[in-house]
This record gives sequence, structure tokens and C-alpha cells, in this order.
Amino acid sequence: MLGGNNLALLTSRMTKGETFAHAHVTKFISEKILLSPKTSNNSFHFPLYLYPTADKVEFAVEGEGRKPNLAPDFIAELEEKLGVTFVPSLTPALSQREREYITPEDVFYYIYAVLHSPTYRSRYAVFLKIDFPRVPLTDDKKLFHNLVSKGHDLVKLHLMESDRLDPSKSGVDLEGPLDLGNEVEKLRYDEDKRRVYINKKQYFSGVEPDVWNFHVGGYQVCHKWLKDRKGRKLSYDDITHYQKIVIALKETISLMEQIDGILTPWPW
Repeated sequence: MLGGNNLALLTSRMTKGETFAHAHVTKFISEKILLSPKTSNNSFHFPLYLYPTADKVEFAVEGEGRKPNLAPDFIAELEEKLGVTFVPSLTPALSQREREYITPEDVFYYIYAVLHSPTYRSRYAVFLKIDFPRVPLTDDKKLFHNLVSKGHDLVKLHLMESDRLDPSKSGVDLEGPLDLGNEVEKLRYDEDKRRVYINKKQYFSGVEPDVWNFHVGGYQVCHKWLKDRKGRKLSYDDITHYQKIVIALKETISLMEQIDGILTPWPW
């Protein structure tokens, strides 16, 4: 991850004791319990690219200095199913939907979209509890590229890089008496009023129940982020970041529904 521009899929080998699928993305080195507080659900870090080191120069790709971290047999099967060529060193514009080649990023986005399908998660729940997730491959080129597009949108949201993350359009505001200093004390969610209280009188308004209850792995995101800042006064940057989190989760829920619509009916 220190070698240069990279992405990594984060997932676990099991979801013991938890009903939420574990899948996330990062551009950085990751900590093993970021997806779950349960030691049996440690997060595994799968980088999209491998970079050469002094003792592993075979990882280099001519002109690029990096190699896709994808099994050759897997790529061969995907090429055969889709009737396309895999290009390991090119990142095209996503608008090029009908191109006759695929890239490492395409594969990453496709996998990420499938792992965020609610139907996939429920259909294979038993298997997700005992081993790494397995991703079905499609021979439908249009389906593949549709999933690539949705996966790309999810990745940008989860990296907090999406153009959709505009705090002024979140509908979420920190309200209440300013003399309390924006300090996170005792958290409480009022479902009827859509409020997340950070102390007795201050609260974030406009947080819908499905957003409040949304989990990434074993963590309830909207609660966990604030809980980790208990005893701290939220700065302007903290407040705007929380607004972006709410937007990201709301958009994620919408994209997951869209992905399910693309994948219906199962199996495919």
C-alpha cells in the first residue's frame, strides 16, 4: 500500500456471531479489527496491485512497476465468459461501457458491487459465516459493466471521495444550545424525531433510521464514529465529516437496492 496508487478489498473469513457481511475498501494500510470487534472476525487485506521490492522484482510489470494481484486462472475464466481481453496496465474512463477489454479496476468494482448485494448476502449467509466470500462470475457483458459502474460509485463513497458528499445537501445539522460546546457525552437516538443526541440538548437532525442502523461489518457506523469521540468537542471539520458519513450511508443503501435490481432474478 506504500508502493503507490492502490486499492484494497477488506473482508473476513467468517462472520461468527454477526449477521452483517464484511466488505469494505481502503487506500491505506489497515488495522485487523476494523470490520469487527470479534477476534475471530479479523479483517484480511487484499491489495489490487503488488509493487516490486528489492527482493521481489518479479512483481514488476514493464512500464508500470506493479502487477495486478489477480490469479491468472481467474482472469482467464473471466475473459472467456465475457469474450473480452484483460488489460493489466490501463485505467479507462467509466463511460467506455462497450469496450472489448477489462482492467484490474473493473474486476475490483465488479467484486465490490456483488459483495454489497443484499440478496447475495442473504442467499449465501451460511457460507459467509464459515469462509471467505466467493464471487459468482457472469457471461453477460452488459450486466458486468452495470455492476462495475455501481461498484465504482460505492468505492468512491466509502473512500469519502465521491462528488455526492456535499455537507450542505445532507439535510443533517448539529442543533441545540451552543453553550454546551458540541461535546460528545451520552449518545441517544430518537427515531421519531430522526435525531442523534450527542449530549442532553445537542443533536444531529435528519438522520433516518435505516442510516442510523446501518452496519459495516460488525460496527454500527453512525454510533461507532461518535462513540469513539466521547469526551471530545466536535470541531467544524468533525461536524462536516459526520454529515458526509450520513450521505455516504444513505447513498450506499440506495446503491445496494439498485445492485439487487440489476442482479434479480437469482441465480444468474
